[in-house]
Amino acid sequence: MTETAAHAHKAETKAEPFRSSIMQIEPQWIDYNGHLNMAYYNVMFDRAIDQLWLKLGIGPTYMKERHGSTFTAECHVRYLREIHLGDPAQISVWLLEADDKRLHTFEELRHATDGWLSATSENMSLHMDMTSRKVAPFPADIRERIASVVKDHSAVPWPEGVGRNVAMPSKR
Repeated sequence: MTETAAHAHKAETKAEPFRSSIMQIEPQWIDYNGHLNMAYYNVMFDRAIDQLWLKLGIGPTYMKERHGSTFTAECHVRYLREIHLGDPAQISVWLLEADDKRLHTFEELRHATDGWLSATSENMSLHMDMTSRKVAPFPADIRERIASVVKDHSAVPWPEGVGRNVAMPSKR
């Protein structure tokens, strides 16, 4: 990374979660219950992750030029409040932890103007060498950018719901 690029990158990172652009719910995403279908929450979460990945330098250009990408290995979505056609949505993303090959993220989808929480998604992504299609370490420059964002996001309290699992309440 050039000195100018490194300075610009430092200016972009701050002690708050990444916030996606404001998104609109598309009419074909509404199901017969009259709300956003569960599958399209994942589409919106994925679009927000793509925006963060661009800032980290691991978007489509990275794939084309350096033959690296990420695959989602695990995902846990919680649907907390219905969101409907016409509701603007914005997603906050915390990059909670990372190592040489993995990224642990947590996302909140909120109504963009009223601020209420609609859904969360916790994910584990793996860095892939797309030539071999095997898990591989991030290059050093990318790892440095990731570490910087993890450090910034660690200054913000983790949101409620991190680390939850799916289970029936215990009756014991």
